[in-house]
Amino acid sequence: MFSRIKGRITFTAWRQPRSILWATAGLAALGLLITLEIAARRCGAGSGPMTNQAKEVIFAPKPGPLYAGMALMMVVLTWRQRFIAAGVAIGIDVVFVLVRWAVGANMTDGHFFGNGALWVMLGYAVIAVTRRTGRERVLLLKGVGLGLLLVAGRKTGDTWLLITSKTRPAVLDQYVATADHALGDPSWLAGRIVRATDPIGTHLLGWVYAQLAVAAVVVALYQLRNVGVERRFPRHHLLRTFLVIGLLGPGIYMLFPVVGPVFAYGPGASGTGGLHWAVANLWPDTPPPISTPHPMPYDEITPRNCMPSLHTAWATAIFIHSRQGPRILRFAGAFWLIATLAATLGFGYHYGTDLVAGVVFALTIEAALRSLERGDRSGILLVTYGATVFAALLMSYRYLPMEMATHPWVFGPLLILAMASVVHGYIQTTKLWEPKAAPVRQPEPQPELV
Repeated sequence: MFSRIKGRITFTAWRQPRSILWATAGLAALGLLITLEIAARRCGAGSGPMTNQAKEVIFAPKPGPLYAGMALMMVVLTWRQRFIAAGVAIGIDVVFVLVRWAVGANMTDGHFFGNGALWVMLGYAVIAVTRRTGRERVLLLKGVGLGLLLVAGRKTGDTWLLITSKTRPAVLDQYVATADHALGDPSWLAGRIVRATDPIGTHLLGWVYAQLAVAAVVVALYQLRNVGVERRFPRHHLLRTFLVIGLLGPGIYMLFPVVGPVFAYGPGASGTGGLHWAVANLWPDTPPPISTPHPMPYDEITPRNCMPSLHTAWATAIFIHSRQGPRILRFAGAFWLIATLAATLGFGYHYGTDLVAGVVFALTIEAALRSLERGDRSGILLVTYGATVFAALLMSYRYLPMEMATHPWVFGPLLILAMASVVHGYIQTTKLWEPKAAPVRQPEPQPELV
């Protein structure tokens, strides 16, 4: 009897803080969406992420991960429920397409499907509240929330990028480009290589760069493949890291606004880029000369989304989480990381220094999320060290660019060493967290009959 009472008390004590945590996270997310909605309207966008998402219940959706979000939601369903949900979503989309075709409605960038997936996710949210109870209700709401978060993340990101372009008229590209001399101006080199491999290399890297969210969903679906059977989510999975990177990264954009070499030093031979806002037409043929950097004004359209490179951070997270999968998933994770790094540099979207900061940023967030469940001292030390290195990188780019450019053989290896030290620390720390296989007991020798 006493053991049962103790068990109930322990469960109640554990459940209450978790409920408070989820409620706090939900209120914080709602507050962020409302703030972005107000900020977007003040910046002249006309509507924010909440309004844009609500419009897609009826109107043609913009290209985005609606069906990928539904796929994530379906990890909590049985196979029969998954087939029904997919059939209903496709059926709704067929009806919407026929109606739009009949009335001659305009499509959004030629995109005409996705409403069905959104209707199914919203429908399961209603089912969870009205037809489920207890743990099943919580599980289904978590699945719906996971799918809607992926969809809302795209809308929130678009709004945030608009805010960066409107509120940060001056950019710091000259500082980052000067510091990038320490790494040998990798964006200029990669840009020439990609241009030489056109059109095959351009199309392949462009596809990889654009489908990063799809790669994340594939890895996440592998990690969450047993949720429908076990009726619980794993302690940690890729989407947690993915969403936190997307939540924290744009805040750095506001502190360190950078548009990228193709815009600041373009348009280059590609004919795209910064046009009359660029410093000069240099990328990717001629690296910028070493001179004292200054903040430079830029247009109110181009996002200031370079520092750190979140594409690099997300690709690093995909690589890390694919390590526990089968060989084909590990190969795909490594390919996606390499191709994403090549695309970010080769298309002139990022400097080499952005990529270094992006790797450190991703590993620090991954370590923080994994150590959060453990309360481990080694994890706390790793997070503190990673955050310190990340801050030191940003400070050096801003206040030591000339020293970095004039002494590349000193600062170049230092940058790589700083990133490698975080990578090494992450590997060594997470090794301690991996479950150790129990040693196999050797059978005792048996006496033989003579």
